[in-house]
Amino acid sequence: MKKNKLYLAAVAALGLMTASCADFLDRVDTNSDYDSSGFFSSDQAVYDGLMGVYNQMYMSNVNGFYNVPTVVILDHLTPMLLERSENTTIGAGGTLNPDNATVQKFWSNCYTAIARANAVIAGAEPYAANFSAKGRQYLAEVHALRAYFYHILVSLYGDVPFFMEPVSQAEFDSAYRTPREQILDALIADLNSVAEDLPWKREMVGRLNRGFAYGIINRLGLIGGSLDIGGKGKTYFEAAATAAKKVIDEGGYSLVSNYGDLFNFGGQMALGVTDEIFYELPYTNTTTPQMTHPVGFGQASRIQGQTGRHISYMFADTYECSDGLRIDASPIYDNAHPSANRDPRFAEMIWMDGDISEINNGTVTRQVLSCYNDYTLVGRLIDGEWVYEPTLNIDKAGASASWASFCNAGVGLMNGKYTHEVSQNISAQTCNIMVMRYPEVLLGYAEAKIELNQIDGSVIEAINTVRRRSHMPEIGTDGCVANESLDGLTAQEKLRQRVRRERKVELMMEGLHLMDMHRWGTGAIENEYPSYGCPLIQYQYQAGNTYTEDGVEKTSLGLAPTDIPNFKTSKEKNINDIPCYDAYKQKLKVRDLNRRWEPRFALFPIPQEERNRAKNITQNDGY
Repeated sequence: MKKNKLYLAAVAALGLMTASCADFLDRVDTNSDYDSSGFFSSDQAVYDGLMGVYNQMYMSNVNGFYNVPTVVILDHLTPMLLERSENTTIGAGGTLNPDNATVQKFWSNCYTAIARANAVIAGAEPYAANFSAKGRQYLAEVHALRAYFYHILVSLYGDVPFFMEPVSQAEFDSAYRTPREQILDALIADLNSVAEDLPWKREMVGRLNRGFAYGIINRLGLIGGSLDIGGKGKTYFEAAATAAKKVIDEGGYSLVSNYGDLFNFGGQMALGVTDEIFYELPYTNTTTPQMTHPVGFGQASRIQGQTGRHISYMFADTYECSDGLRIDASPIYDNAHPSANRDPRFAEMIWMDGDISEINNGTVTRQVLSCYNDYTLVGRLIDGEWVYEPTLNIDKAGASASWASFCNAGVGLMNGKYTHEVSQNISAQTCNIMVMRYPEVLLGYAEAKIELNQIDGSVIEAINTVRRRSHMPEIGTDGCVANESLDGLTAQEKLRQRVRRERKVELMMEGLHLMDMHRWGTGAIENEYPSYGCPLIQYQYQAGNTYTEDGVEKTSLGLAPTDIPNFKTSKEKNINDIPCYDAYKQKLKVRDLNRRWEPRFALFPIPQEERNRAKNITQNDGY
């Protein structure tokens, strides 16, 4: 019960913030004549200002995202996760341009948050010496949140206008883009200066801790190191590793026993305030206004929700088999039953044909997911009855709006993360959304040390700590599990492959892969092919078996045992687990046929609206 009270206290504070401080901060954002002197002179005033900055973390008013928080949306702008409409994913159809509303919203939302944070920090500065430890903690949280928004900007847009104190509209309009090197250096120094004012352990759900501050340093260092910004790649990787090592050695953090509990309401309430979560977006239906989201509803089958966001096979095929080997190397992989014998995280993240999805969409229902049959077996828990209902996920008679489904708009996979929900209706969920967890810092530490070629037992232990929770085989010092060979890779390359794979399967849909794709430089190979999916109906069943399609009995052609994606068309694709389906692509469902990649897509364009107002802000190359 105590954990629940802490949770509700955090969300209640968020519910009150618009009445307490956000209006004031909005005036500061847009009116340089507003005098804020004396406002942030007490612990309580800084706390009120902090709540106004926290509110911006949702950033859910991005165009067309229907109250789905930005941290969920970001990875759908890569080929790993797919949007409903074909060729709208960035890189798929070239919709990335300076007038793109999403590009504008990301920019403006981040700068609104930064302006709020700067107002609090500058307003509190004359009084900071008189604050209690609690007041200094509140102020440190503001610093950490400001760095969070800047790290999104520098990752997505490159050099951006950089302000560490309030500016007038006129000052903003005359600003130039500050080189990323200066921004990274200033933010890392700033976070290091305030981190120790934060507690290692979160006080309640919805508040960040010291691990979050060092985690942002780790993210900043990985950006700078991967892109060798300012020719200081080694320095930035060292900063990333140092920050993460402090978290590992001093934070006392641990992982919860069940990965799936992190992503649904019942599991989260049982876990309470855990040592794994550094920050999560809190939701509740007990305040006015309510704070809910429809993430699960937007991913579920048409019978239980309205599938608008999808899983790609490129991502699904990244998951290892339970023996720790990739599907092209594992003797236990069966392409006729691809979900069998896989990393347990596969079942938590992905549902496919034949799986049973149990979801609360007003009442708790079960269905046997079908990509092929005219009718779907649906179980009603209210009376225990199983009945056949028309399949709404494929273009069949009576399949209303099947275009918005995991079979037609998607490629036959349904997203289970935040959708395994039976405790509450998926159209108004209050399960919290993960922003940063301990596994990210463990893997961020390992990546930085691997890139520095400083590989030791601590690197292997960091990766294995994440793998152990899911009962996956541990790796050795060369990155291999038992009975696995380097297969032409060096030990450093194998470890690079392993840590990148772990970041995807552990952290997808937590707002990291778009930034990872940018800094790893994998945009071209991730976007080279269309999105291939499940077998077409004539290849779904074993060769020679009969099946019925539209009332006609037919004989299945089946997949061949060798119809397995090829990950080794180049060393770069091998290291990054990028599959090629060319050898049997005619047997598979496909979308995004016009997907393409251009070098300019490695950065978002600067929004044209901003450049119209601020004439000194230059555009990124190619736009």
